[in-house]
Amino acid sequence: MSQSLFDINGKVALVTGSTHGLGMAMAMGLGKAGATIIVNGNSSQEKIDKALEDYQKEGVRAFGYKFNVADEQEVIDNIKKIETEVGAIDILINNAGIIKRTPLMDMEVEDFKKVVEIDLISPFIVSKHVVRGMIERQEGKIINICSMMSELGRNTVGAYAAAKGGLVMLTKNMATEWARFNIQVNGIGPGYFATSQTAPIRVDGHPFNDFIVNRTPAAKWGDPNDLAGAAIFLSSKASDFVNGHILYVDGGILATIGKPSNEP
Repeated sequence: MSQSLFDINGKVALVTGSTHGLGMAMAMGLGKAGATIIVNGNSSQEKIDKALEDYQKEGVRAFGYKFNVADEQEVIDNIKKIETEVGAIDILINNAGIIKRTPLMDMEVEDFKKVVEIDLISPFIVSKHVVRGMIERQEGKIINICSMMSELGRNTVGAYAAAKGGLVMLTKNMATEWARFNIQVNGIGPGYFATSQTAPIRVDGHPFNDFIVNRTPAAKWGDPNDLAGAAIFLSSKASDFVNGHILYVDGGILATIGKPSNEP
């Protein structure tokens, strides 16, 4: 198979929530494959500047833009700036998200709404305004970062699971409406990954660490770099006839019911 199928050299990729974690891992993978990365965050300019240093150390061409993905006017203004200052957006990864771990009976309605706003409504807002340029150019790639919680329930993550489940259907409907313009809209569903956020629970003997290792057929946490290949595939010509698909990168968790505790 020709390597040109996976060539994204010179493409401009906006990755929301890409100052750290899985967003940075995917953006770094795209950047090392030749794409120009638009780094987005909303917490502070200092965090964006630090992230840009990390990208540049790895030889990735990157630019930073601080804006709230749930604020439509901020999104409109910054997309215009990106297109003027860097170039047309060829690839959009809607990665920004939050989670509030609260039992549903104890969760405040405003907290539920906030999770839905960031995890479901913001991908709609950003995609709505990025896709206009893609339609004009008759090509583009949009990747929505879903979750295994799009498919499974778990205590205390009801709002997050509801939003991510909705994001799966939003992905399918985006694909339905925009495929005729040669735009592919797909999702990635990460499993459990070794990041700075999960470090405190990824220690031998921690109940949740043991649960994940035993529940995953690969018997380990994912390396954030494992997401790079999926992101490159869904950003390249190799996926030109893949549309409305959710690619789960989970070490096989969703493939199995699990194993008894006494099974090797």
